[in-house]
Amino acid sequence: MWVNPEEVLLASALWMTERANPYFVLQKRKGHGAGGGGLAGLLVGTLDVVLDSSARVAPYRILYQTPDSLAYWTIAHGSSRREVTEHWEWLEHHLLQTLSIFDNENDITTFVKGKIQGIIAEYNKNHDIKEDDDTDKFKESIAKFRKLFSMPDEEKLVNCYSCTYWKGRVPRQGWLYLSINHLCFYSYLLGKEAKLVVRWADVTQLEKCATLLLPDMVRVCTRCSEHVFSVFLNVSETFKLMEQLANIAMRQLLDNKTFEQDRSLPRLKKKSPKKVSALKRDLDARAKSERYRALFRLPKDEKLDGHTDCTLWTPFNKTHILGRMFVSTNYICFTSKEETVCSLIIPLREVTIVEKADSSNVLPSPLSISTKNRMTFLFANLKDRDFLVQRISDFLQQTSSKIHLEFTGSLNSSYDEVGGTPTSCTAVLVTASERQFNLNDNSVPTATQALMTMYRRRSPEEFNPKLAKEFLKEQAWKNHFAEFGQGVCMYRTEKTKDLVLHGIPENMRGELWLLFSGAINEVATHPGYYQDLVEKSMGKYNLATEEIERDLHRSLPEHPAFQNEMGIAALRRVLTAYAFRNPNIGYCQAMNIVTSVLLLYAKEEEAFWLLVALCERMLPDYYNTRVVGALVDQGVFEELARVHVPQLYDCMQDLGVISTISLSWFLTLFLSVMPFESAVVVVDCFFYEGIKVIFQLALSVLNANVHQLLSCKDDGEAMTVLGRYLDSVTNKDSPLPPIPHLHSLLADDGERHPEVDILKLVHGSYEKFGSIRADVIEQMRFKQRLKVIQTIEDTTKRNVVRTIVTETAFSIDELEELYSLFKAEHLTSCYWGSTSSPTDRHDPSLPYLDQYRMDLEQFKGLFGVLFPWAGGVHSDSLALRFFRLLDQNADALINFREFIAGLGVLCHGDLTEKLKLLYKMHLLPGKCVCMCVLEGGFVCVWGGGLCICMLSLPSHFLSLSQGQFIELCKTLYNMFSEDPNEQELYHATATVTSLLLEMGEVGKLFCSTCSKEDGDERPPLHGTKQQGLQPEPFHASAGQPRDEPRDEPPDAAETSTVSAPMEDIKLEDSSPKDNGTSSAMLISDDETKDDTSVSSYSVLSAGSHELDDKLQCEDIMEDTVLVRSSEPLPHSASVDKDWAITFEQFLASVLTEHALVRYFEKPVDIAACIANAKNVRKVGEAHVSVSDYEISLSG
Repeated sequence: MWVNPEEVLLASALWMTERANPYFVLQKRKGHGAGGGGLAGLLVGTLDVVLDSSARVAPYRILYQTPDSLAYWTIAHGSSRREVTEHWEWLEHHLLQTLSIFDNENDITTFVKGKIQGIIAEYNKNHDIKEDDDTDKFKESIAKFRKLFSMPDEEKLVNCYSCTYWKGRVPRQGWLYLSINHLCFYSYLLGKEAKLVVRWADVTQLEKCATLLLPDMVRVCTRCSEHVFSVFLNVSETFKLMEQLANIAMRQLLDNKTFEQDRSLPRLKKKSPKKVSALKRDLDARAKSERYRALFRLPKDEKLDGHTDCTLWTPFNKTHILGRMFVSTNYICFTSKEETVCSLIIPLREVTIVEKADSSNVLPSPLSISTKNRMTFLFANLKDRDFLVQRISDFLQQTSSKIHLEFTGSLNSSYDEVGGTPTSCTAVLVTASERQFNLNDNSVPTATQALMTMYRRRSPEEFNPKLAKEFLKEQAWKNHFAEFGQGVCMYRTEKTKDLVLHGIPENMRGELWLLFSGAINEVATHPGYYQDLVEKSMGKYNLATEEIERDLHRSLPEHPAFQNEMGIAALRRVLTAYAFRNPNIGYCQAMNIVTSVLLLYAKEEEAFWLLVALCERMLPDYYNTRVVGALVDQGVFEELARVHVPQLYDCMQDLGVISTISLSWFLTLFLSVMPFESAVVVVDCFFYEGIKVIFQLALSVLNANVHQLLSCKDDGEAMTVLGRYLDSVTNKDSPLPPIPHLHSLLADDGERHPEVDILKLVHGSYEKFGSIRADVIEQMRFKQRLKVIQTIEDTTKRNVVRTIVTETAFSIDELEELYSLFKAEHLTSCYWGSTSSPTDRHDPSLPYLDQYRMDLEQFKGLFGVLFPWAGGVHSDSLALRFFRLLDQNADALINFREFIAGLGVLCHGDLTEKLKLLYKMHLLPGKCVCMCVLEGGFVCVWGGGLCICMLSLPSHFLSLSQGQFIELCKTLYNMFSEDPNEQELYHATATVTSLLLEMGEVGKLFCSTCSKEDGDERPPLHGTKQQGLQPEPFHASAGQPRDEPRDEPPDAAETSTVSAPMEDIKLEDSSPKDNGTSSAMLISDDETKDDTSVSSYSVLSAGSHELDDKLQCEDIMEDTVLVRSSEPLPHSASVDKDWAITFEQFLASVLTEHALVRYFEKPVDIAACIANAKNVRKVGEAHVSVSDYEISLSG
């Protein structure tokens, strides 16, 4: 390709000249291709790989040089001789003659440079190529990556790194390419080439480790191999990117969402590394935004714009605290260098004034920000204050415009349209808070305040020590608010943490939960959202609402607030609203327990947003169908237990207790295993500190029971020990009377454990295990997430194989290999596109067999490498016929069972089964319009008529028409095109064809004779006039197929309009005529394109010949639906529509030819087919890959 002219000092070094003229030189890199320069070529090729040389991706180049100058300029390079030759010929024909006109060499140089730059600009304009941030060097790396590993354009390279790959004891220096979906390595040393490709979705372990010889080493493990890389220039950056890409792959498997580059991510325009791709910078920005949101508990759509070091003046201790300011689209945040000293969150919706104060030696570059609650925050030591103020002003202007729209617009927005950037307006918020709603039945009261305030049970003593302590707590918090501020803009310091650890007062619990969880921001920025969502969700029923109804009365039944309809109705509304907000989660057990506690201390709307914060931010993936998040944290807990209570770890592993306790403890935040008044203290700390509190507390419980657990003999005894301990945890400062704890009723009558004060337990957990950091937990979560999701995938594979192993002759190992291929084809299509949506083909909530499904394009890929009948130019058309036959429910998708059913017949079926399958494949003319059900099996209405979509349907149900027979013969000839006995098979096929043609002619005459004898008493099987069948217009309620198709089959819209009223179906009169049908009909493709849809419709008529002439479509069967294509029924004069053969005739004819019998009885080596499918990737076909393939060496 043409490149911007770049000066070259030594033109001959490491290059060989192939062509030259007075102004231009075409050169080839030494060490490339045949005749690469001997030993010097080998050394150059090795250096090109080891060193970061741009020439390694451009083995050919064109230089410009004036005759009297020693300087050269590169003007073009190419990865192939053909590409660079085209540029060379263009220069000779269009530029060489023009240059001889100039007298001044400087003018020649200027002209050539301008011409080349003009060509590049014109090309970019014509191909709509926009200037991006990717450097030319990185673009060369992309070209090299795609060429080396046969990757399509859709596979985006993120970055590449120089490193060493260890294969056994042999180190290979090369380049590690990290793309969105693959990890690839390439090395070329002294003529030896090595390649490695690993899909991120197959990675089971990724860790950074060190040994004495290899201090910085990255280990990548899959199910079948382990790969070690070392000698990185920046191992931390490389490993962080590898973690992020592996995490994206796990999210694809978990959430069924393919990766899409977020175009709204901020581009780093200042000080961005020149070698980093634009996609890499976007991923870095995404990771920074995720950490920013987690640190300050911000909404999940908030994106970080930038950060800068600064100081913050803190009036409570009158000092300047060193820290970092973060600015995003809706918030300004600050955190000190020492985590616990001070943090601050300022929503832009609260900001009134931003101004630059005068600089001084004491206070350089100060910035003052004032808020609506009359608080002023003073930042200083800002390096680029003017730029920062401009960014904040821009965001404030956007916020003001959003507030105006929100104020003037309607609040009745759809619940799936409010996921945009949060906005707010004080006037709107007041309106929403004053809005009283009763969204359920009029007879059911609606909770307009926290349930605890309505059902608070006071002790008989009006003033007791507990109430006095509660009063002192409230005063302490009020004093804190007076000193540090109140609301979302409050200074959060170590003193705030101490107050939380001593317990939040009952009256302030709901307010502070909202504040610390960040839910207060969603409440403020989404006025009316909850009310509208409840209105839309109430009265609608699905699986989630059924589960909710079943669990409503199991939610804190011991509390009086949930012993009447008001509390139950509020819980129903919140859970149902969330199920409709997030259908991916819907409802999960344990959500009812947590939500009921939230309702006790917060209003309905506030409880809803607390639940959102809990499920979507603070406990990610906990409450989905497979509780993946809880399983991940269970693995983290096991790892923490191994480090912090090593003396107990082995015992707990042997008893299997950790997996049991962690799920119940983590999913309900100890609410289901502790007395209520104690568990809410745990929730207080959780909302302030996050998941680390739960880990600390769980470790403290284990540590407190070490000796008792070590003496346990089984898991039941260990659970009893832990249950007694947790039942004994009390809150002596709680002003509420003790609420009976149902969990304690399950314990035996043994000796009770002495009481344990919850506040002492919490403080003890901080003293012993407070060193656990949130960022360390996230690292451990990543490692465990790989294991958990891959374990789930392996479990899915085992369950699928176990389900169908009794239905097929394939072994378990073969089924597992085939499932891996099936899944790999699905994932590859998700990466690089397909005709159907991945969300339709992969749904983790479906039964195991239907979680991965395949459309036609994916099936074609596997058909060509696995099925023995594939080959020749008509392979795709045969795959189409096979796919239609396997697609039993006509949803244009097949699951693994259907896939194996078809492959099993070809690999393990006998001669009759294979021929029957081949015969049925050709009963499917036209394009699928819809599906109907007849007695005995599924039948589809295709564009050309009826077809059988079920392998078990009797083969004699339909005869093969002449057009279908012609297609069958074409298939047979195509199948034998690559067989060693090709000529013998061709002769045998010709003999069978002639015999069947004669049978069809005899059958046509016999059918005609019978038709004349019977007259009008019995409709003939094919081709007679039928006037009585007049179907009704199609309506959805008239009848539905047994399995409702998820999607309309491809191109169905082109052939039919299902909702349009049906016209009368009139079958053309085609009485038998002597038209001289012969084998010459097999010649023309065009003459046979119109299949016998007339005879296909006649079959339905023949099947109902005993019914009345005025029979309607619905009368054939209760669930029968007949739809006519919007196109006229095709017919062709060149195809005899009365001609037909049966399967029995076809079978008998084939049995007369031993060559055909031997071909169809030939055994199929499925192991060789599977191995071939795995190796397809190695020979350059990137669309099929199973897992990683080992290094391949070539000399």
